[in-house]
Amino acid sequence: MNALSLVPMFLVGLAGSVHCIGMCGGIVGALSISGGTAPARPVIAIAVARPALQTSVQSNVLRVLAYNGGRIASYMLAGALAGSLAGAGMLHLASLQVAGYWLANLMLVALGLYLMDAWRGLARLEAAGNVVWRRVRPLLKPLMPMDTPFKALAVGGLWGWVPCGMVYSALLTAMMQGSALHGAAAMGAFGLGTLPTLLGMGLLGTRLRAQMQRRPVRIASGLLVLGFGLLGLLRAANGVSLGWLDALCVTGHP
Repeated sequence: MNALSLVPMFLVGLAGSVHCIGMCGGIVGALSISGGTAPARPVIAIAVARPALQTSVQSNVLRVLAYNGGRIASYMLAGALAGSLAGAGMLHLASLQVAGYWLANLMLVALGLYLMDAWRGLARLEAAGNVVWRRVRPLLKPLMPMDTPFKALAVGGLWGWVPCGMVYSALLTAMMQGSALHGAAAMGAFGLGTLPTLLGMGLLGTRLRAQMQRRPVRIASGLLVLGFGLLGLLRAANGVSLGWLDALCVTGHP
């Protein structure tokens, strides 16, 4: 794995982050420093309150960063676990590698359609994942309210295990990387792709959420992810390297 091969994972995370707004919008909104409209105050009162306001802003920024750091760390841990399956020899057979490659790209196609609201099949997969989430969710109670960066970090680490079709798609790709280290790197790149949107959500609150959930944005994001999946399937169908298309394909060569 080289740095170039991580770029598509970053782009999938970036495009798919419109789905993160829906899935994680509530928890990130709780960290927002601008979720509401402040009442008008005299200029003198604002000047007097400015040091306290700056401290509050810095605190909220730290909590937003901590939450996202925990979330991305959980993705990398899951990627390491998925990649270790291949490293342990479970995907060394050529037939299993080819099947895994097809499945990973079919999942990207499904994710692209999901983002566009053209097909909701991944919602069923997320529902199945709720079995795991029901075991994780009680761990959040002692961490509320998220009034410290440590709590936000812990919540982010747990929130990364929320059932999510987009994450499942990325994990299949991480599994095909062949090692725990490469699987973690793939999921790290994916997580960094989701970071700009969720950082913006934490800093701008509902204003960004409304813009990102607009249908044209969802369609454009879905088309990008769908394109990655279709290119990967085209590559698998040809059974040969497609030259410059290799840089656009998310998974390794079957």
